[in-house]
Amino acid sequence: MAKRRKKKGVKYYELREGGKKHVFTGRTPRQAALKAATRGFTNIRLRERGRRNKDKTYSIHVFKGSTKMVNAPEDRPSWLPARVKKPKVRKIRVERVKKI
Repeated sequence: MAKRRKKKGVKYYELREGGKKHVFTGRTPRQAALKAATRGFTNIRLRERGRRNKDKTYSIHVFKGSTKMVNAPEDRPSWLPARVKKPKVRKIRVERVKKI
């Protein structure tokens, strides 16, 4: 089995909702939140995987997300539909929580 290589600068963010854990990747929390918004999440609370602050707390990045259907660009590939989802997120706050 081949080893997975970690992409440079890519971080993993967890979103827990309804007892399920969803993982999104990105260089920044906003990039991961945009991916979550594209998948239909509106109240987005992301925790960066494997990162803990010096005071033994985790940072939770809280976003409000939505999507809008827009026309795809004219030079789109043949497999891309004529209308696509465009995500929009707004950062609300950063929370610090202690692991129990």
